[in-house]
Amino acid sequence: MAKLPPSVARLRVAVRDGLADLPAGSLVLAACSGGPDSLALADTLAFCAPRMGLRAGLVTVDHGLQDGSAERAADVADWAVRTGFEPAVAVGVDVGGDGGPEAAARTARYAALDAAAKRHGASAILLGHTRDDQAETVLLALVRGGGPRGVAGMRAVRGIYRRPLLGIARADTHAACAERGLKPWADPHNTDPRYLRSALRPALDVLVETLGDDLVANLARTASLIGADTDYLDGLAVAALDECRVDGGLDAKRLAALAGPVRQRALRAWVLESGVNGAELNHRHLDAVDALVADWRGQGPTFLPGGIEVRRGDGRLTAALGQPEGPFAAGLWVPGFPGCPRGPTVRTGRARAASSLRRPRSRRPRAKP
Repeated sequence: MAKLPPSVARLRVAVRDGLADLPAGSLVLAACSGGPDSLALADTLAFCAPRMGLRAGLVTVDHGLQDGSAERAADVADWAVRTGFEPAVAVGVDVGGDGGPEAAARTARYAALDAAAKRHGASAILLGHTRDDQAETVLLALVRGGGPRGVAGMRAVRGIYRRPLLGIARADTHAACAERGLKPWADPHNTDPRYLRSALRPALDVLVETLGDDLVANLARTASLIGADTDYLDGLAVAALDECRVDGGLDAKRLAALAGPVRQRALRAWVLESGVNGAELNHRHLDAVDALVADWRGQGPTFLPGGIEVRRGDGRLTAALGQPEGPFAAGLWVPGFPGCPRGPTVRTGRARAASSLRRPRSRRPRAKP
């Protein structure tokens, strides 16, 4: 019997471990673009699933952003049918413009995958992100000032989604494709410097050459360690948030007594459940909400993505659908106007032209909570 190539063996062990908790008969969908990572993952699932008593399906999403994308998606679905996946479907999506092309494509893709899982009754969807993708995510978070939540990177399990290859090097997925005779598609977007992640990859290569081959693995391990800490703090925040709830809002004094990292996480969870558009929520918004608690000076409301207005009154924080007025109508806090917390807070992704407008702050008595 021929010896199994190391790259193929590593992928099979990772996929088996990633699915070990699923009951027999469960349907597992592979999200497959046709690129080397997702194609190697799908091929591995096709091998492992029947041997584990599971069913293997495949979904490929056509974003319609490149010439020939529909044909490529159809080719992936045809390969899946021949390989034994059931279901094997290609889904077309309309990509909007919110958040930029990468974010908009990701939103449309996950919506299509969610719908496919619901339609076919899938227990899990597998994504082909590798250890290299995790290292890139950590660096991107550092570049963007993403904080612990960003540096924690992608999770191996998040709801229905699973990433069994987060501990596998990208070189292994490429090698597995070669060993298995697969013909992956090379997405030109992956080398297009207009996209930040693509522009980062050559820089990461330089860092590896300079600092050593362990860099990628160490960055991925850092994400895992910070992710565990973040999950723990999030758990504390959920419990604290429940204790701070009062009729129609949150008790400001109880919030103020919380440790900063726990309070800020609790506020983030609260504004998201209030209807804020999470894709547009950033640290400036959260800083402005936190200032209503930790730096209370009688300031007026803060406006968040989705048109949500957060204000403090009678010792409570409340959130409701509102519309800013006056200098805030453009979605921007203008430093110097009454009721403005320190620094500009952008409500949407629109321009900050008004940030240079200033007016001397009037002296007034400190407001009581």
